Amino acid sequence: MYTNNLTKQVKAGNLLIGGGAPISIQSMLNVKADNINGNVEQAKKLEEAGCEIIRVSVPDMNAVSLISALKENVSVPIVADIHFDYKLAIESVAAGVDKVRINPGNIGSDDKVKAVVTACKTAGVPIRIGVNSGSLEKNILAKYGSPTPEAMVESGLYHISLLEKFDFNDIVLSLKSSNTQRMYDSYVLAAEKCPYPLHLGVTEAGTERMGIIKSSAGIGGLLLRGIGATIRISLTDDPVLEVKAAKDLLKAIGFRNDGIKFVSCPTCGRTSIDLIGLAKAAEQRFANIDKNITVAIMGCAVNGPGEAREADLGIAGGNGCGLLFSHGEIIRKVPEENLLDALYEEILKYGE
Repeated sequence: MYTNNLTKQVKAGNLLIGGGAPISIQSMLNVKADNINGNVEQAKKLEEAGCEIIRVSVPDMNAVSLISALKENVSVPIVADIHFDYKLAIESVAAGVDKVRINPGNIGSDDKVKAVVTACKTAGVPIRIGVNSGSLEKNILAKYGSPTPEAMVESGLYHISLLEKFDFNDIVLSLKSSNTQRMYDSYVLAAEKCPYPLHLGVTEAGTERMGIIKSSAGIGGLLLRGIGATIRISLTDDPVLEVKAAKDLLKAIGFRNDGIKFVSCPTCGRTSIDLIGLAKAAEQRFANIDKNITVAIMGCAVNGPGEAREADLGIAGGNGCGLLFSHGEIIRKVPEENLLDALYEEILKYGE
């Protein structure tokens, strides 16, 4: 099975994808294409949130001007999302886009595919092939009866062959479905058959809560198997939330170490402090501290330090008084109302 470490590596702008490069986070602008200022402002917010690849729809020639505006205002790679019209892909490349998302089978004759390939090859721009379970080719659907994982992968390999025919192999493949199991199985199968980096995502995943749950199940499970080079958590919401969720997911499964990792107990009948409020306040207060440490927020002074022995720092409390501890060893007792302040001081000192 191919994994991120074994796939071909491609480069979008200054970002490496696949071939062992760190998993990158993507999102997509959702402002109308004719609103250049609105798109630029949203792109800035995405970059500030930690987005590493930004995709933008290019539905017509007027929208091509978005590319240069975005390139002038953000430093992350820009991906042009193209449907059907090969000229839009060529013009987007000429405008300086860093990557093109297109399905070569949807843009017509070999001459048109070759024209896009030539433009991308000359400019050093990779192509992402985006297979979607809702828009598979009719002949493939007829063969399999439904958008099965086998049908999804066959579609992807077909589109890849259209690019390879013209000696183009700076390719990224995505196989998205709104069905998490189908998405998961499709990528597992693709990892066995495809040498190119895979862009992971559950499409049309839903609003924030269920969208994050579905995406975390599908994307997280694949990443833990070594499958996937770049990800997007698609939400029917502000795309900045997509980026924050993706960062949290990568941190949760140990793929990123930028910032504090929190652990906290789920509370029980022994809990005698407002642990839920304390945990939420700690997460909010320490969110921007860039230290690769684990912090525990525990509700029981009896078991807390022992259960959270692996945490670098932690607090546990009850009956108006709490404990500050490190790797299970108690540092000192602290009044409950001062627990967060004491923990904050220890976090700042930790490792110095």
